[in-house]
Amino acid sequence: MAVDETPEAGTPPWRMLLAYARPHRWALLAGALLSLATGATGLALPLVARSLIDDLSEDRSIAGALVLMSVLVVANAGVGALGSYVLRRTAESVVLTARRRVSSYLLRLRISALDRTEPGDLMARVTSDSTLLREVTTDTLVGLGTGGLTAVATLVLMGVVDPVLLGVTAGVIVAAGTVIGFIVPRINRAAKRAAESVGLMGAALERVLGALRTVKASGAEHREEQAVHAAAQESWRQSVRAAKWSALAGNTAGLSMQVAFITVLAVGGARVATGSIDVGTLVAFLLYVFYLMSPIQQVVAAVAQYQTGAAALERIREAQQLPAEPVAAPAPLPEPGAEPAALAFEDVRFRYADDLPYVHHGVSFGIPPRGMTAFVGPSGAGKTTVFSLIERFYEPTDGRILLDGRDVTDWEIPALQAAIGYVEQDAPVLSGSLGDNLLLGNAAAGEDDVRAVLRTTRLDGLVARLPQGLDTLVGHRGTKLSGGERQRVAIARALLRRPRLLLLDEATSQLDAVNEAALRDTVAEVSRRTTVLVVAHRLSTVTSADRIVVMDAGRVRAVGTHAELVAGDRLYAELATTQFLAAAAGTA
Repeated sequence: MAVDETPEAGTPPWRMLLAYARPHRWALLAGALLSLATGATGLALPLVARSLIDDLSEDRSIAGALVLMSVLVVANAGVGALGSYVLRRTAESVVLTARRRVSSYLLRLRISALDRTEPGDLMARVTSDSTLLREVTTDTLVGLGTGGLTAVATLVLMGVVDPVLLGVTAGVIVAAGTVIGFIVPRINRAAKRAAESVGLMGAALERVLGALRTVKASGAEHREEQAVHAAAQESWRQSVRAAKWSALAGNTAGLSMQVAFITVLAVGGARVATGSIDVGTLVAFLLYVFYLMSPIQQVVAAVAQYQTGAAALERIREAQQLPAEPVAAPAPLPEPGAEPAALAFEDVRFRYADDLPYVHHGVSFGIPPRGMTAFVGPSGAGKTTVFSLIERFYEPTDGRILLDGRDVTDWEIPALQAAIGYVEQDAPVLSGSLGDNLLLGNAAAGEDDVRAVLRTTRLDGLVARLPQGLDTLVGHRGTKLSGGERQRVAIARALLRRPRLLLLDEATSQLDAVNEAALRDTVAEVSRRTTVLVVAHRLSTVTSADRIVVMDAGRVRAVGTHAELVAGDRLYAELATTQFLAAAAGTA
């Protein structure tokens, strides 16, 4: 079972970064040591150069110094390349760790949380925001450490060579650091706005692509195109602003080192003229100034990159603060022939948000095991909400929902969902093959079970016609299937789970009369061995139900059979008359 490593609210970005990097700490340490070794070989070069100049001035052989310099140069290049590979590979591993954790968390989001967010923005947090961790890992975690240590070691050696020139150099660096400290917060703000803009752009694009047929049919391509372009423009503007401040910080660091070089050259030249130091010392110190440029710029780049990464980490943390279900192992599906479930609502009140009106106003009813129960009533009566509460997509505001006599809040969510088969109103089909969709809820289903379900839902003829049978791709959201075929696939998928409680929300709305009648017979057969709940607007699908629950304005107004309700409930009689079922009531 996965371990929940959700960051707490207010967790600073650097702690989140360390949490993602912790599983790869030994690889990071190896890369850091290789980087330090690269720096050490570079730091030795100015000392060897001073020795070479001294040998030249005293007419000694310089062969040994040249060989040593050559070895150091080759070692610097080789160790540097190896260290760079190790760090890059580790950075990719950190990104993978972050993507796994965030995507796992998002898959456990409560439906109530998902309904309040934009899926495109959430996807951006898994993709573009997590990608920024690559640079943050190498530039910040390792770059700041190795660059900082190398800079400190360089300054120490500069102090050994000449303390006076070190003081001159340090003064220039402090002045530059003050300017950079003014710039850094602006990088963070611009980077955060840029990341938010990318999320908004993803949300705008996902909104359009998810309903492209509607957009085209409405002639709204140009208007929606402008909305996506506006989001992209804002992302560009904020990214350019972040790049501007980052470039200013980097150039400030580079300029400071150039100023330091000129100042050291002037002060050092004067000291050579007075005999305070020799030429070899000045050359060695100037080489150290040159060498100091790289770690100083590395440190500045690390600080600037951290601001960008911190903005991304904050967005990732925000996603992981959304309400989610607890981590739990999948529950086994019911065994064949398992006892069907009993259900009861006890004075349930519910609203989708505190600022919205109540959908349910004290809903109560009881459903025994087996048989079919239909929920009917005008649109907005709260019928589909009943199913959402049973599945625990939402929690009731007041009252209790009992499954087998136990409050559903006492059930572990995987165990609850394993007992239920649910066919949604729009019967979504996922991209992939037809077989993948059928086995989505029960990957272990055998061929005999699949064939039986195909016959039951009248999909066997469709499979026979498809060029690759069950391996045929159904397209994005099942666009290669008709609406009725998607509904039958969704029903077959639910039946393969062998549910103890089957929820059908408008499951026949897109079926023709022949297939609707066949499915009605199928549901009647299934209801003899399990508990079936049906939400229907077309009363022709529920006239033979064992019981019908009539809902109106969030309340249960009547419960009975079709004949009883036609005779005893005015609203149901009106619905039946409207749909030309009064004659059917007399027959019944």
